[in-house]
Amino acid sequence: MTGLKRTTEKNLMLFSGRAHPHLAAEVAELLETSLVPTSAYDFANSEIYVRFEESVRGSDAFVIQSHTAPINQWIMEHLIMVDALKRASAKRITVVLPFYGYARQDKKHRGREPISARLMADMFKTAGADRLICVDLHTSQIQGFFDGPVDHLLAQPILTDYVSQRYGHESLAVVSPDAGRIKVAEQWSSRLGGVPLAFIHKTRDSTRPNEMIANRVVGEVKDRVCILVDDMIDTGGTVVRAAEGLLAAGASDVVIAATHAILSGPAVDRLKNSRACEVIVTNTLPITDDRTFDKLTTLSIAPLISRAIREVFEDGSVTSLFDGRA
Repeated sequence: MTGLKRTTEKNLMLFSGRAHPHLAAEVAELLETSLVPTSAYDFANSEIYVRFEESVRGSDAFVIQSHTAPINQWIMEHLIMVDALKRASAKRITVVLPFYGYARQDKKHRGREPISARLMADMFKTAGADRLICVDLHTSQIQGFFDGPVDHLLAQPILTDYVSQRYGHESLAVVSPDAGRIKVAEQWSSRLGGVPLAFIHKTRDSTRPNEMIANRVVGEVKDRVCILVDDMIDTGGTVVRAAEGLLAAGASDVVIAATHAILSGPAVDRLKNSRACEVIVTNTLPITDDRTFDKLTTLSIAPLISRAIREVFEDGSVTSLFDGRA
């Protein structure tokens, strides 16, 4: 009596949307694999079509897409890719989000507002995602919005290692742009050998996005190189004004460091013309040639993402990537 041969060999397949192909290609190279050929295009009315050119049946599928502008287009493409994988019988679908769209809408500030970050998680679950891999979420609570495993990767070691190598002999201070992110600044301080902490006390008008009303430096920054840390730079107004405040308070210089370089609207001009000596970011989002400038340093997030994908695929420990911090 003969029967069907059953195979238990796992098959990693890597997919990329059109938002940030260079990052996906770098991740694929580090994983020593290739991106699955994919047909993706827009119809005349801007509807998106996606089809994979190889069988994905039984695969362990990882779908990379950074939610960059035009953000709604790339989120929709991401969802469609996940749906296509589910309908093509992929065994497990992991959504890789170097930048999680709508992450700043994680709670209600006023009545009749949505919690769009939760809606994002729900949509990916409905589309067929089994797991999420994210980098530096705006708030950790977003991990609880998705009904399944979420691996929250931290870019901090990449950024702090660079700062330590470049500014290690300077008198440093780590500065949080607001009191709400002081915990992140404390982690920075620890990784940089316990340098002093400071933060910018600021107020915002909830009806006017991307705008800070007032700031005041709390902490000792005089004669120190201040590392101003945040998770993202959008229009650049907040960090540029914070840098000016630090220099007015006696800082010898200011270095701006952030994971996600959104760089919307006037951000490039603001940063380029600011008095900060360097702006350090990662490539979780694509940075086109017209948005680069002399004082901008871009570090690759691909090694971190590729290691996380390998750990998930091999059923290893992603927690080991957090330097012991769960």
